[in-house]
Amino acid sequence: MAAPHRPPRREVVPEICVEGAVEAIAFYVEAFGAEEMFTHALDDGRVLHAEISFDGFVIFVVDDFPEMNNGVGTSPKAIGGSPIVLHRDVADVDAATQQAVEAGATLDFGPEDMFWGDRYARLTDPFGHRWSLATPGPGPDVEATVAAEKEFETPND
Repeated sequence: MAAPHRPPRREVVPEICVEGAVEAIAFYVEAFGAEEMFTHALDDGRVLHAEISFDGFVIFVVDDFPEMNNGVGTSPKAIGGSPIVLHRDVADVDAATQQAVEAGATLDFGPEDMFWGDRYARLTDPFGHRWSLATPGPGPDVEATVAAEKEFETPND
C-alpha cells in the first residue's frame, strides 16, 4: 500500500458550499485574514476543493455542483439561507467587524457587549454564510444573564 499523501486529520473540518468559490476565497482572505492553502479548480473555473486556514483552523470551500445532487443546489443562496454560524474569536471584534463589512459582509448586529461576557458581532458574508466574531470579555454578568434568559422563556398558557 502506498504511503498517504498527508497525515490523517483528527479534527472535524467544515466544508462550506458557495456560488462563486474563487470570489468567496478572496473575500475570506480580505475580510477575515484567511490564508488560501490549496485550490483545485476545474477547467470551467468552478472549485472542486479548496482549503483555507484561519490561524491553523481549516475550512474547505467548494462551488455548488447541483449536477452532483440530482439537480439541486446546496449553497445558502440555493436553499434560502443557512442554519449554521461559523464563529471566530478575535483580538479586536470592532476592528474585525469593520474589516469584514468593508470587504462586503452585511452586519446583522453588534459589535456589542453581551450578557455572557464577550464583545460580539454577527455578520452574513456575500455568499450567504453567517459568521459570529467575539472578543472574550470579563465573563457573564449575572443580572444581564437572568434578564436575557427571561426573553427566551415561553409563557405557560
